[in-house]
Amino acid sequence: MKIAITSTGNTLKSKLDKHFGSCLFFSIYDTETKDVEFIHNPKNKAEERIRSATVDFVASIPVEKVVSGIFGFKVKALLVELRIQMVTIKDYEKTIEDIINLLDQ
Repeated sequence: MKIAITSTGNTLKSKLDKHFGSCLFFSIYDTETKDVEFIHNPKNKAEERIRSATVDFVASIPVEKVVSGIFGFKVKALLVELRIQMVTIKDYEKTIEDIINLLDQ
């Protein structure tokens, strides 16, 4: 399974980006191979009304789960419709490495 984690940077030491739609990077973690890939979010400058483009972007990867701090109402509805699970983490000091370790437990 592939999981997208919103990230402030492109390393395992980067912190969780609390905003799904405007995050700088997505860390794509493959639970089967344990590979991690960082992809720049090309939609991070999108206006509020077109944040759904970020949902389309992660769905095209494709991922089955997204980890972030905050999901907007419209984004939540779109992710539910696409059957992509949302995981909310409120500790914004967690690194991508920390989150991957939590996912592996």
